[in-house]
Amino acid sequence: MEFVIIIVEQEKLILLLDVGPSMHSVLPEVEKLCSMLVQKKLIYRKNDEVGVVVFGTKETKNELTKEVDGYENVVVLQDIKVVDGDTIDTLQKLPRGTVDGDFFDAIIVGMDILIKKYNKIYRGKKRLCLITNAIHPIKEPLEGTKEDEVKTIAVLMAAQGMKMESIIVRGRLSQHENKRIMDENDSLLSIFSKETRIRTVYIDGPTSLLGALKTPRITPVTVFRGHLELSPKMKIKVWVYKKTQEEKFPTLKKYSEKTPSTNKIATHQVKVVYRFESVDDSSKVVPRKQRIKGYHYGPQVVPISAAEWDAVKFKPEKGVKILGFTDASNIQRHYYMKDVYLFIAEPGNTRAILSVSAIARAMKEMNQVAILRCVWRHGHQNVFVGVLIPNISHSDKIPDSFYFNLLPFAEDVREYQFPSFNRFPASRQPNERQQKAADDFVRMLNLAPSGKEEALLPEFTPNPVLERFYRHLELKSKQPDAAVPPLDETLKRITEPDVELVSENKSIIDAMSKHFELKENPKLKKSARQLSREKPSVARAFNFIERAPVVSIGKIGDLTPIQDFEAIMSRRDSPEWVTKAITQMRDKILDLLTNSHEGDNYLKLVEYIAALRKGSILEQEPTPYNYMMLYIFAHCRDKGIRNFPQLLASRGLALISKSEAADSKYTDDQARSFLVKITALEPKD
Repeated sequence: MEFVIIIVEQEKLILLLDVGPSMHSVLPEVEKLCSMLVQKKLIYRKNDEVGVVVFGTKETKNELTKEVDGYENVVVLQDIKVVDGDTIDTLQKLPRGTVDGDFFDAIIVGMDILIKKYNKIYRGKKRLCLITNAIHPIKEPLEGTKEDEVKTIAVLMAAQGMKMESIIVRGRLSQHENKRIMDENDSLLSIFSKETRIRTVYIDGPTSLLGALKTPRITPVTVFRGHLELSPKMKIKVWVYKKTQEEKFPTLKKYSEKTPSTNKIATHQVKVVYRFESVDDSSKVVPRKQRIKGYHYGPQVVPISAAEWDAVKFKPEKGVKILGFTDASNIQRHYYMKDVYLFIAEPGNTRAILSVSAIARAMKEMNQVAILRCVWRHGHQNVFVGVLIPNISHSDKIPDSFYFNLLPFAEDVREYQFPSFNRFPASRQPNERQQKAADDFVRMLNLAPSGKEEALLPEFTPNPVLERFYRHLELKSKQPDAAVPPLDETLKRITEPDVELVSENKSIIDAMSKHFELKENPKLKKSARQLSREKPSVARAFNFIERAPVVSIGKIGDLTPIQDFEAIMSRRDSPEWVTKAITQMRDKILDLLTNSHEGDNYLKLVEYIAALRKGSILEQEPTPYNYMMLYIFAHCRDKGIRNFPQLLASRGLALISKSEAADSKYTDDQARSFLVKITALEPKD
């Protein structure tokens, strides 16, 4: 049996924060970002250590200044230590500097702290995080060039097992700065990225800043290592990683207030113990060996032992096999399920890298995707079927790979059919002006307009629900009785329309409102709450009505069959109700037709057929209605009935055509010819 080992090691992080005058406008967001990082660590990685270094201050406070001079305007605000509430307090009250800081001096001070405390241990777990706008030049070195000095420090950083992440905050205010200096600084920071294999991130606003700094919770591990089997004789060694995974709320534990307040070391945790007792004698405890699981099957419970359940389980062999290829257009985007996986060739295996690259580029050129059958581990009973999508690299140093998305089985697919606008008359369809107003409105809300940076990029947009939860949790830890604070302005930019965008496009919004007038639908009943607001005097009566039980109609009765049919069709608690309603109405129509005596039911039948036709078009279910009409035609022909078909023709109750329902196999001409055919029906000899 194989196990996936999740490696969780302590991270040693130094935050290097630019607090100079040019950063003052974004420092509130930097404070939120860094304090949020520590809040997450207190939940998920409470043994991590964090230190804080700021630069751009008038004061100087660091050990290197005392030892070798220089490194001015750099302050070690907090030495590196295990995360706690004091760290959050420090980050929420950053000083506002008065001079332009030197980010290179801050990097060296941060490295010095890590080297002195840890030397060469914790390799790969020591990290520097620089947050600056990098619009001011660094000092000239005493010897050589800036590039040489930066490269020397970057090599030393890599030798010590350190990594450095750079977050460059530049918005509209940076557009008027010296471009030559910014380009030079970008080039210097790219050296650190290359040597320590960490990317440099450029941010243009406070919203993106919140999602720029990640909290690495676990070291990435493979979910599969083995062969990608194209055929029994052709296999490629691959590794599979998870590319995305939903971030969920932390697990909340039960809390007990029974512990005495004098007990300072109490955990307040609640332990739940289940006790299984005999039905016949509640004082008798049933041991585990005498218990067995039972499954509901109709009115009875079927017991299935662990041995039987183990024998029933499907136990496929571990492996990843290509079942075939198909055009990419055949796999709809809404078919993708759950998380995304990344398939890469086995690192260091040149033949595997070339093979993956060749197949990926051929698939891309032919616009093809592969369908895979996957079993990640031995003894794993879940078999996944998914789509393999080529991911062509644009860098010579990064090999080609594949993205893998799970596909649904038949039981997982939810089909919802909605009627087309084509069934409405021309007077109820949008005209050219309305269509143009709608097109302009949609284009106005484009998150990636040409010539501009895309807004709300997934990799830089945090989950506002989680962010709000973490902030409130930190507040409650200090003030147990604190009320829930209002939504933060930065999070509002994610959850609410952009105020600036709305004001800039007021004319488009006004045109949309002008061409689409909203009117109250008189057919829709108002809720009791709405009516009680309008007429407070009747509020008590509606409160009584609201408490009355709601009766859901499930069968077409004899008193009001059309109303019953429409009520069942409108039910949305199960997709089966539409089929049931159509079937019941069809059966009622055919039963009335068969038992009709000298046409006594014909007028009633016409009303029922008209209601069934309307409902079938609304729900785009033409087949049962069309088959019924063909049966009625044959029945009337065989029985020599002429007046009923003529009555149907006079009401225009033809077959449902393709223009009315896409699934119909009859054209408009064929539907109209059916009316002609039943009108000209001659009695059978």
